[in-house]
Amino acid sequence: MSSTSRFNAIRVTADKGQHHAELVSMSLDDLMPGDVVVKVKHSSLNYKDALAITGRAPVVRRFPLVPGIDLAGTVVETSAAAFAVGDDVVLTGWGIGESHDGGFAEYARVQSEWLVPLPGGMTVTTAMSLGTAGFTAMQCVMALEENGVQPGSGDVLVTGATGGVGSIAVALLSGAGYSVTACTGRPEEASRLRESGATDVVHRSEFSEPPKPLARSCWAGAVDVAGSVTLANVLSQMNYGGVVAACGLAHGMDLPTSVAPFILRGVRLIGIDSVMCPVGLRKKVWQRLAAELSPESLCRTTSHIPLDAVIPMAAEMLDGRTKGRIVVDIASL
Repeated sequence: MSSTSRFNAIRVTADKGQHHAELVSMSLDDLMPGDVVVKVKHSSLNYKDALAITGRAPVVRRFPLVPGIDLAGTVVETSAAAFAVGDDVVLTGWGIGESHDGGFAEYARVQSEWLVPLPGGMTVTTAMSLGTAGFTAMQCVMALEENGVQPGSGDVLVTGATGGVGSIAVALLSGAGYSVTACTGRPEEASRLRESGATDVVHRSEFSEPPKPLARSCWAGAVDVAGSVTLANVLSQMNYGGVVAACGLAHGMDLPTSVAPFILRGVRLIGIDSVMCPVGLRKKVWQRLAAELSPESLCRTTSHIPLDAVIPMAAEMLDGRTKGRIVVDIASL
């Protein structure tokens, strides 16, 4: 592809303090530096992307910028020995869509050390049905396993269970034999959550009251995407030796809790970072996703939109009117 050939992209700008996102025509010359050019086939719309597009939180660290924290596609140019033209690759994190041009464009120029070869048996479509959400969900499952939470340990709670991370976490945990309780603010989604493997469904209002230092113990493990009061309540309800994998802050960055769960019940709070996760672990996560989660199970929780629908869909996501995973079909315009 010529460096001056035009392609479609979403770009965010800030002019005199006014945040703006629009669909534009760009060239490779407009993209940030990197040693690999990827023809992007699919991206996905995440909560962080919605914040970047709307400007409701300071996600974007430099302007102008192509948002999109996920991408999957095919290498079309490379000066890196690790990749060849024609290789299918997946990229999540590493600051793309925040400080480096991301996945909401037909082409991306990135650093080769950020890329992971697409696992055998996985398509680029499936990779973006998972994206950062699936990657994070598997990290959470692995954290529970590594800290001794096994299928026979007791019930595992997943908050935000109709969202991207939560819905995949429910499927992964139930598929591995865990008894999963799904927490959601959408009771109308209870039947779908049970189809995905949840053994029980509870309303998020049960975790919205001011938390007690310790409450009745209920959970051997938990995956929390909410933070704030929700996480504080979850911590207070953990069994002795329980483990919480915390990966989100949808309800806030604060944590109004006490040391009681940690020193009286030996509860462990494990932080999950998907952005700067080292390459070796990334490859293990993607290999497990390829092996343990079928494309058919993802279909129940995945929808597809074209690139020009991303901007309006971002506002809907922040208003709580989306569910599951949203794959962006980049070349569908």
